[in-house]
Amino acid sequence: MRSLRAAAAFAAATALTATACGGGTATGGGSNDSPKTLTYWASNQGPNIEADKKILTPELKKFEKQTGIKVKLEVIPWSQLLNRILAAATSGQGPDVLNIGNTWSSSLQAGGALLPWDAKRFGEIGGKDRFVPAALGSTGAQGKDPAAVPLYSLAYALYYNKKMFKDAGVEKPPATWEELVADGKKLSKGGKWALGAEGSNLVNNIHQAFVLGKQHGSDFFDDAGKPTFTSDGAVAAVKQYVDFMAKDKIIAPGNAEYAQNQSLQDFAKGKTAMVLWQAAATTFEAHGMKPADWGVAPVPSGTPGADKQVNSMVAGINLAVFKNTDNRDGAVKFVKFMTSDAEQTVLNKAYGSIPPIKAAQKDAAFARPETSVLRDTLSKSAAPLPQVPNESQFETTVGTAIKELFADAAEGRPVTTASVKSALTKAQQQMPKS
Repeated sequence: MRSLRAAAAFAAATALTATACGGGTATGGGSNDSPKTLTYWASNQGPNIEADKKILTPELKKFEKQTGIKVKLEVIPWSQLLNRILAAATSGQGPDVLNIGNTWSSSLQAGGALLPWDAKRFGEIGGKDRFVPAALGSTGAQGKDPAAVPLYSLAYALYYNKKMFKDAGVEKPPATWEELVADGKKLSKGGKWALGAEGSNLVNNIHQAFVLGKQHGSDFFDDAGKPTFTSDGAVAAVKQYVDFMAKDKIIAPGNAEYAQNQSLQDFAKGKTAMVLWQAAATTFEAHGMKPADWGVAPVPSGTPGADKQVNSMVAGINLAVFKNTDNRDGAVKFVKFMTSDAEQTVLNKAYGSIPPIKAAQKDAAFARPETSVLRDTLSKSAAPLPQVPNESQFETTVGTAIKELFADAAEGRPVTTASVKSALTKAQQQMPKS
């Protein structure tokens, strides 16, 4: 996930144009005349970096065998990825192809460092209509050519521990937030807790607040792209999320400090009965859980307000090419390979994510209970985060406000509508004026 330092630096970095040198030559790659080598920065998708290397290396060998182009792979942790991208955009010492979180697309697009994907370029990889529309909705600002191509699609689901539910007499996963709180109070006993959270993870905070905001009729931005963080819906959404700890007492106070997937470890150890997460199966299995130990259901909804059917943001990973790479032809070939029907099936199976390619979704692997929930959520009830140039700053300022409110809750300080509005007012004041 993104670091606070990286996101704080984003405004200055994205103001730069793409006058910096590209990635190919700077990293010892090839060129359009001699495309022998590509450098690829992959985001950490598996339980650890070594797992990613084990998954990706044989696939990159396939590409080399097909094209003669060798791919130099570096898997980068989320805590470092945005910093590395910003440094590459300003110095030119970067890769040819890279992963970006799909919520970064508009902000990076505004900086001009990424190759635009117009209709002609999409034609080089098989056409835009191969992709699921929801995934394309998080590739850049509306009315502009996308800044990236969808690679892995994800959505949030509710994961629940079957044994803990049975022991507490809870017969089925909650379908509404009211049910979640009621069930949560039955589950939060004896040193165990109902719901896990990552209170110090700014990005995760935003994902949860955004969904609740949609259910309360707020997008956090107006149609002109100006922040509306202090609207009644936004305030209600943030308060509802923090109240799971502050008022309802179904999240452990210690979760206020979590930012490195500790809530998943607690779930796997039977300390927490539920988590809201994207494609968590691989991590649970790495921590010793068996698939039969946990269940998966759609994220609850039911809060009054507009767009109440939304129960997830459109999550996922996009594949981007640096605009001034010296090996543009090779980079486009690599994107074509990675988004081919065959590779999409292999890679998304490995990561437990959903292919953004329609044809690949037909594979039986994506009909399993977990992936079926994620796939149905993406197609029916997910919405993209605001595709505005200042989206990154939104995640930093509002994500930090929620982090601080969780800290208040953990210390027993009151979290009121007034205190939430004050925190969001401060966040809005920190946003760029233009």
